[in-house]
Amino acid sequence: MSGLAYGGALLASLVGTGLLDRRFRLFLFADARRALAVLGVGLAFLLLWDLGGIGLGVFHRGESRWMSGVELAPDLPVEEVGFLLLLCYVTMTLYAAALRLLGRREAGA
Repeated sequence: MSGLAYGGALLASLVGTGLLDRRFRLFLFADARRALAVLGVGLAFLLLWDLGGIGLGVFHRGESRWMSGVELAPDLPVEEVGFLLLLCYVTMTLYAAALRLLGRREAGA
């Protein structure tokens, strides 16, 4: 069961970010089509970056009992895709929140 802990934590974090996004309509729930395109481009870029680093011998898969052990490619665990998706989603949600907060401050000033 511990082999699914990291993936479960990533999934819980994605759900939590999604709930905040839904509540405040920040990114995905503000414009789903545009948000999915941005997430897709960001995820593709970071996966290519990872694959390049793996190919150059810079990135290696670490051993952990918390990971499933499933690899999409040599040294590319399935959890890496979840992590990169979370990274993109959290970044864009925080960016949208910051724009909203800064917009309100400028309007009130």
